[in-house]
Amino acid sequence: MSTLTATSETPESTTAAPARPVYRVTGRRVLASEWAKLWSLRSTWITLGLGLLFLVAFGVIAASHYKSNLDSGRHMDRDFASATAVSLSLFGTNFAQLALGVLGVLVTAGEYSTGMIRSTLAAVPRRLPVLWSKAAVYGVVALVVATVGAFVAFLVGSQIVSGTPAAMGLGHAGVVRSLLGAGLYLGLVGVIGAALGMLLRSVAGGISVLVAALMLVPGLVSLLPTSWQGDIDPYLPSHAGESIFALTHDSTTLSPSAGLLVFLGWTALALAGAAYRLLRSDV
Repeated sequence: MSTLTATSETPESTTAAPARPVYRVTGRRVLASEWAKLWSLRSTWITLGLGLLFLVAFGVIAASHYKSNLDSGRHMDRDFASATAVSLSLFGTNFAQLALGVLGVLVTAGEYSTGMIRSTLAAVPRRLPVLWSKAAVYGVVALVVATVGAFVAFLVGSQIVSGTPAAMGLGHAGVVRSLLGAGLYLGLVGVIGAALGMLLRSVAGGISVLVAALMLVPGLVSLLPTSWQGDIDPYLPSHAGESIFALTHDSTTLSPSAGLLVFLGWTALALAGAAYRLLRSDV
């Protein structure tokens, strides 16, 4: 008689698979991610290099042109004749702002054109930290590059115009403030560019609006009646920004602190628009 022996099955001893580490989305990690993405792009190196080159090269060219005209006795127009080492050295600011502002647009709108923004927002579902981190990282980078460029341009330019009526040194009143103000202005232009890229989600659209705001609108305002110009002109983004790093001021311009507050207001407005669309619209 065969007997069936009930054997209880014993589970094989298996080692439990290690639990996957839980990664929390923190502000520091989002900043580190945006820092890595910024420097992984070839356009970052090229455009920052162009911004630095424009700032230094045009400042040196302006100082050299001033010195050449003065030595040769040629007639100089009124604005150029009253120039200082600071204004000559910062002559390239208008050109550098285009390079740094365009890169700001690329930092944000570039992710929409490649579709990478979907991965970014999947990793950071709350969305707004992405905007703040992009703006902060690039704003600081643009600030440092622009400040270094402003000081280099001044140190070289002041040597060129040494011994002329435009000669100035770092010890002169307002010089350091002007150079730091130029760096701050260009850094904020980069933040505005990043905000416009996030708001419009188009590289071409962001660059167009940036150029219009900084360069075209002041020209259009000059066509308005003179009584209107005095009320509008000082508060335009470009003119308010210029007052931040201008060495001298008059009744038609804002003071450095007032210009900074106005330009910060324009920056906050651009960031607010970008934040609203980021929260309300699908990618």
